[in-house]
Amino acid sequence: MTRRELREHIFNELFTSDFYLSSDEDLMTQLDLYFTHVGGDGLDYSPEDVPQEAREEVKAKAMAVCRKRDEIDALLDTVSVGWKTERMSRADLAILRLGVYELLYDETIPAGVAINEAVLLAKKFGGDDSSSFVNGILGKIQRQAGAGSAQ
Repeated sequence: MTRRELREHIFNELFTSDFYLSSDEDLMTQLDLYFTHVGGDGLDYSPEDVPQEAREEVKAKAMAVCRKRDEIDALLDTVSVGWKTERMSRADLAILRLGVYELLYDETIPAGVAINEAVLLAKKFGGDDSSSFVNGILGKIQRQAGAGSAQ
């Protein structure tokens, strides 16, 4: 399984979690149930076909992003002028949360890769303007993070 395919499953989990989850326990239950589903719109691998090792990676990353959700959302609210998180589409928000997490907290993923992969997710799962919206927001965050680390 490629990193992109894993990222799509992480996106699906983050997207779903935004609708009804309220605790880590709820998320873990949902993650376990997710891998029992057959099919998966737009996915190369049905959730049930994801290998066990990859499932653990999806679960770990989804949990990590969810644990940083409040911090990430606060950052998104400061950067996205006129588009607070409560106004964003659920797909765009899930993609942005994952992108911000990879950009700021996952040292194994280069910034350019994090942004590019988020834009690709937006093209595949978002609306017509999602890819440019995601690119613009993550670009701003990257610039701010770069300016902050140069001081």
